[in-house]
Amino acid sequence: MKVAVFSTHPFDRRFFDAANEGAEPRQQLTYLETRLDSVSAPLAAGHRAICAFVNDRLDRATLEILAGQGVRLLALRSAGFNHVDLAAAAELGLSVARVPAYSPDAIAEHTVAMILTLNRKIHKAYNRVREGNFALDGLLGFDLRGRTVGIVGTGKIGLNVARIMRGFDCSVIAHDPFPDPAGLTAIGGTYVDWPELLERSDIISLHCPLTPDTRHLIDADAIAQMKPDVMLINTSRGAVVDTRALVEGLKAGRIGYVGLDVYEEEEGLFFNDLSDQPIRDDLFARLLTFPNVLITGHQAFFTREALTAIAETTIANIAAFEANGAPLYPVTAAAR
Repeated sequence: MKVAVFSTHPFDRRFFDAANEGAEPRQQLTYLETRLDSVSAPLAAGHRAICAFVNDRLDRATLEILAGQGVRLLALRSAGFNHVDLAAAAELGLSVARVPAYSPDAIAEHTVAMILTLNRKIHKAYNRVREGNFALDGLLGFDLRGRTVGIVGTGKIGLNVARIMRGFDCSVIAHDPFPDPAGLTAIGGTYVDWPELLERSDIISLHCPLTPDTRHLIDADAIAQMKPDVMLINTSRGAVVDTRALVEGLKAGRIGYVGLDVYEEEEGLFFNDLSDQPIRDDLFARLLTFPNVLITGHQAFFTREALTAIAETTIANIAAFEANGAPLYPVTAAAR
């Protein structure tokens, strides 16, 4: 099957070529660096499937163009699908596939790396030492042992973070509208309601999907209920956090530490080298001015194991659709 792969980088090609080499049948992959939207959608002409990444825009306008060109499969190389108009896809007869789980360890471990970096100010110490500054002023951290960590979303990633933090002898509490009591209890955590999680947590880590219910879950009201000097980590989806409210919380000194691997307006920013250009997003630029904010460019998933699983599962979805008209891991409008 001919597949137009949008938003590709050299690492995508490396792992997809390796996955495709061992596939039967092999797919015809056309790599496109451009991001998919209604302007670039005509590049998919002559392809029966497209492969999209998290910052591609699969809205109705884009999907109508794709469907009109004979595309029948939208193969997402991500677990999330909030960037897809699923109702429009269903109306247009487009199948949607995703990678439901590729490496929860990768994202969980990046989450904990952000917690440790912010707490012990590793990023600041690294830069100081390179400049010959060995002073310790401003680098004071705290013991993790005995701290309360609030996990928002207890899927595979959230439970992995909980497990790791229990290894630091932290208390773990969690909130999820679809709880996994057995899984959390086995780790030594407990479920609490939303206000209690906000009030008790020294560290809050977000691991929930982006849905209408979770959009701006962390807003001004939620921040007002948090402990003073709380640490907030987001490796889920950017729009789970209201960035304006976050900035106000930082300015007021209410929030002590912020670690972000995602940002609600990251399209056009992340996955690009903009080092020779000004940052035109004023809100993002403001975040960068805070000394207690650590931002990485949506790299939590970026391990060899995760990229291998993403490529292999995506190729398997395409092969299954080609063989029987249905991908292995479909997404339907009901998933909303």
